[in-house]
Amino acid sequence: MSLTTASHHDTLQAAPAAGRGQRPRIVLVGQHVAEAAPLVERLIDLALRGLPAMYSRDAGLFVFCRRRAKREVICVGTSLRYSAIVLLGARYLPEDAQRAIFGGHTASEFGARLLARAPNVTSLGDAALLVWAGAELGAEGFDLALTHFYALLAQAPEGPTVEIAWALAAALAAHRRCLSRRAAQVLAERLLQCLAAPTGLFPHWTNPIRAPWYRRHAACFADQVYAIQALARFHATFGCQAALDAAAACALRLVALQGSGGQWWWQYDWRTGSVLEEYPVYTVHQDAMAPMALFDLLEAGGPDLTFPIGRGLLWLLRPPEVNEELIADDLTLIWRSVRRPDPWKSVRRLRALTTALRSGVRFGALDRVFPPRRVDHEDRPYHLGWILYAWLPPQLWPHTQRPSG
Repeated sequence: MSLTTASHHDTLQAAPAAGRGQRPRIVLVGQHVAEAAPLVERLIDLALRGLPAMYSRDAGLFVFCRRRAKREVICVGTSLRYSAIVLLGARYLPEDAQRAIFGGHTASEFGARLLARAPNVTSLGDAALLVWAGAELGAEGFDLALTHFYALLAQAPEGPTVEIAWALAAALAAHRRCLSRRAAQVLAERLLQCLAAPTGLFPHWTNPIRAPWYRRHAACFADQVYAIQALARFHATFGCQAALDAAAACALRLVALQGSGGQWWWQYDWRTGSVLEEYPVYTVHQDAMAPMALFDLLEAGGPDLTFPIGRGLLWLLRPPEVNEELIADDLTLIWRSVRRPDPWKSVRRLRALTTALRSGVRFGALDRVFPPRRVDHEDRPYHLGWILYAWLPPQLWPHTQRPSG
């Protein structure tokens, strides 16, 4: 099955050597939604300017977040996980841009420093991201990080869907460097076994019984997109049609549920394939995570969902919920989300509890009492890292260039 039509392929080949011509995903989204291409270029520029402000030289890591506090913007905490995601995105940049982001280091040098921390990592998700980034970069210390990753994997036969999806992506990246096919097959099977047919959605845990009874049916957007990405890559690597079919079914369900303003909603009932709770709508879902997963699906031979990707991007420019700008160019930040004025998350909790007892219960009055009118004034480095990773690959995956038939 050919991924791109002849017209798409010809356009990408004929694109100029500079600018967006080197970024075929931007060319493709611009063909579907004209406003999306300059918006993505703007977001990439913001990421390049914003990431250096999120790097802590003292810790050698990226911060947990930058947030607005009264009249200033402050940095809070540090995060190994977010540092690994930034590393994945920055690998596509020229060396001078890498050094600007990593405090004078190249991506490979920063990767080696990050991988040296692997033996102390206890989270499977963190270990997977380190291996994923280390494998793609070929960074020094990769073998030690891989050994530790396999040890954690052996201790976690089940886990959160996001972490299992990251682990599969890591095993696939490592496959180019070592014998990791068996690990990838086991992880793909875990994801496929937990897929909820016929709804096409994934639960929050690969074994939902591990969640509290009143949360077993609830899953989030991240559970879906990372599973889509990992299974699409599994098919692209090993030719597993079941993996591609599952990724496509999930993606098509998300598109069917996409909001009228292009919103990718937050929580789903995976049993029924319906939206459980819409808010918060996270900007990283709109401009990075959905594009990243859906383009990977397309390039693996799945459906072309570029138009929904473009609709999701335009929500950042014209969010119907608020009048405030979500892209703060002067601060080099993209505000994290549009949410309800509900600091105790009571709407999500109540909807999870009531739908656990009876699916489909909505309590529409909650939408009137807690309208989504708040902007969450913080940004996290993984957001900017995923923007780079989603949009900067210099070419479509090789198998997308196969002839039709």
